[in-house]
Amino acid sequence: MARSRAKKMRERSVREGKRDPELNRSSFAFADMRTRTTKTKKDYLYREKHKNHTLVDRSDGSFYFVALLSF
Repeated sequence: MARSRAKKMRERSVREGKRDPELNRSSFAFADMRTRTTKTKKDYLYREKHKNHTLVDRSDGSFYFVALLSF
């Protein structure tokens, strides 16, 4: 694979005795700073919070009304 123009310039500056620009990079640049955690029980409960899955007998006070008009 060919080297990029920027990499060639970096290598040339190091060869000429200048400071290596790669040393300016932070150690955090190569680390994955995201934390991955599994979902807790509370996360699963909050996901189902507004879906009314806790009502087994469906006595939540709602009703179904159908008006049939026959002529």
